[in-house]
Amino acid sequence: MPPVVDGPVPPHWGGPAVGHSQQSPLQPGPGMAQTHPMATEQPAPEGFSGQAPGSTPGVEEPAATRLSGPLFRDDPEAPPMSPQAPFPDPVGGTVPAPPPAPPAAPKGGRDLRAAIGVGLGLGVVVVASLFIVKWLFVGVVAAVVVIGMWELTSRLSESKGIRVPRPPLAVGGAAMLVAAYLGGPESALIAFALTCLAVLVWRMSEPPEDYLRDVTAGIFTAFYVPFLATFVMLLLAADDGPRRVALFLVLTVCSDTGAYAAGSRFGKHKLAPRISPGKTREGLVGAVLLCMLVGALGMDLMIDQGSWWQGLVLGACVAVSATLGDLGESMIKRDLGIKDMGTLLPGHGGLMDRLDSLLPTAPVVWLVLVGFVGAG
Repeated sequence: MPPVVDGPVPPHWGGPAVGHSQQSPLQPGPGMAQTHPMATEQPAPEGFSGQAPGSTPGVEEPAATRLSGPLFRDDPEAPPMSPQAPFPDPVGGTVPAPPPAPPAAPKGGRDLRAAIGVGLGLGVVVVASLFIVKWLFVGVVAAVVVIGMWELTSRLSESKGIRVPRPPLAVGGAAMLVAAYLGGPESALIAFALTCLAVLVWRMSEPPEDYLRDVTAGIFTAFYVPFLATFVMLLLAADDGPRRVALFLVLTVCSDTGAYAAGSRFGKHKLAPRISPGKTREGLVGAVLLCMLVGALGMDLMIDQGSWWQGLVLGACVAVSATLGDLGESMIKRDLGIKDMGTLLPGHGGLMDRLDSLLPTAPVVWLVLVGFVGAG
């Protein structure tokens, strides 16, 4: 005897409920045991025709037009579906497949191969000019300084509307480098003062609006790029000048390398998240350790009358100054609302993006070496 259900039993297609009090159209005959009551056939819901939209009523469509794809994915007769192929639509037609995911960008948003290639190319130019003819290296530094000032003043103009006088900066910047190489710190300081005066006078040829803002930015540019670069010329002027400059460059590169290696592997604690979220305290420790190791070896092998313990001090100072220089330029770029100072160097950005650690480190290296082994 079938179980008794108190409520109505809905049919499988969602039609009106069928009560158990209704009789099945198939009545049990003699010798036929009733095992389960059968629901009577109910009319289909209103508006349901059982055919796909747009088909002709009363005309049965071929099976091939009902579905545009196989019913089952593992149907051996159906060709495999390509990720680029459209998906089948049960009511006819096709739905375009989603576009393929774009390739993952390199870590840090940089082209690593281009960055390495450009870095090696710059290294070859610097080393060749440094150890062949000193004056050739002076020319290379002067060109880099002028381009760096052009990048900085261009970004100031685009982002803040600051009109920095460029001609006196270009001439005065090159003059500062030559004066430092030939006459020492005093000559470099005099050339810097004259450059600032030229900026003040040059800006007078334009309307007085924003005069103070423009000349202040011009004096800052003269100090930040060419004046700090004069300390590289002071290093070069020593008897072992090429080796001093080479040690300065190697230690600055080691600071960036050690910080990247340690920070990417062990970095958990942010160093200055509001300025540069990618820098970590562990990265700073890595920069200090690698710079101290290379500084001890370089000071003992490359610098006349240098010792390994002096190299430890020099390496620690370089790691700190290079990190502060990087943070300083990051602060400037955040204020300007830009990511890079330029696009001249593929994989690196602009020249100023490579000078951010070098410029503040040059006076530190010069001062430490003068204190330990003299001006040379």
